[in-house]
Amino acid sequence: MNRDAAAKKVLVVDDEPDTLELVKLVLESGGFKTLLATSGEEALNQVELSKPDLVLLDIMMPDMDGWEVFRKIKERYSKMPIAILTAKAQNIDRLLGLHVLKADDYITKPFGKNELIDRVRKLTGTT
Repeated sequence: MNRDAAAKKVLVVDDEPDTLELVKLVLESGGFKTLLATSGEEALNQVELSKPDLVLLDIMMPDMDGWEVFRKIKERYSKMPIAILTAKAQNIDRLLGLHVLKADDYITKPFGKNELIDRVRKLTGTT
């Protein structure tokens, strides 16, 4: 286990409980502390309370979609790294996420365990 990673908090935001649990298991196996949110509102509350080192954010959620959550986090915490973690693999979504909103990464589901851990390590500076 990477000791640097253990000090890093990653907030995972997804409305699918199975996805949350899978990502949590993967990240915890890499030594990260994982926080979970099932809605945009819950994510914004977690960001305020926990100040995570990274947010992994799904796009397709009811009520408040990931794009809106992204904008609200960046309004308040412009330097907080956010990676999009979504099944939306179309180029237009990737372009919006990376080039328009300036997400720090864009990870599509399904993802490989090692790929996710490596990308999270890079984003949290624990490589």
